[in-house]
Amino acid sequence: MRFVVILCPLFLLCHCVRLPPATIPPPPNEPRIAPLRPTAAPAAAPSATREPVHATNGTYSGITIEGVAFDSRSERLVVVDQADGPGSRVANASAAARAMGGLAAVNAGFFTPTGDPLGLVVAGGKRSGAWNAASSLGSGIWHEDASGSSAISRRENLGRSAAFTMRELIQAGPMLIANGRAVAGLDSTKHRVRTFLLWDGGTRWWLGLASACSLAELSATLSQHQPAGWPVHHGLNLDGGRSSDLWISGTVKGGPVLRRAPWNRPVRNFLVLKPR
Repeated sequence: MRFVVILCPLFLLCHCVRLPPATIPPPPNEPRIAPLRPTAAPAAAPSATREPVHATNGTYSGITIEGVAFDSRSERLVVVDQADGPGSRVANASAAARAMGGLAAVNAGFFTPTGDPLGLVVAGGKRSGAWNAASSLGSGIWHEDASGSSAISRRENLGRSAAFTMRELIQAGPMLIANGRAVAGLDSTKHRVRTFLLWDGGTRWWLGLASACSLAELSATLSQHQPAGWPVHHGLNLDGGRSSDLWISGTVKGGPVLRRAPWNRPVRNFLVLKPR
């Protein structure tokens, strides 16, 4: 992942700004986090009703959280990866979603200064990057298997061998919520816009952005509130800061939404939401 200090005039504003811009430069790799607690609650059973995909927006404990909620029985996430490096195929989340006939998209995994994935990535069964066995930026994994079943797993619970069998996968981190609880030991000093993914443990999902905050603040907020409308079972931090990019189609209830600052940089890959 590359880090560049951007000095912007005070009058420079994002072209659609309900989320404050990330004015603090992205830090180096976040520190490793304390071991996660054992499972405190079972994963949720599938909801009896399928709530239509819709955009959400709210402010909780001073953090604005905006994104899209969906049911994995009706929609699914796919990875758009760029083998030739950031920006070589699609310029932003909007372009990534439109290229796949998607309803929404966000930037996804971390990447190195040379544009390689910082962790394992699987897009349509094609692997890139390498298994990240140590960094907190690879401690959580979103994955979908060949049957279409998706989940967020801790790195040690899924394992490298199982990860290599997945049809879609992004290795990122750290975990923000694990088994319904805030994760201990997250950084509380570095404030930046955050991109992240939430799961209720069953079929309900959410992906989107939070305004500038620390990882510890976001984790605590997600454990105390329900920005997606349901309790979070697992929450996974994705790349953020100047990589943060959210697009939601006007065909989605509450859309259209575009949250991408003018000074954002090209990224390596995206998560795109598509109808099943």
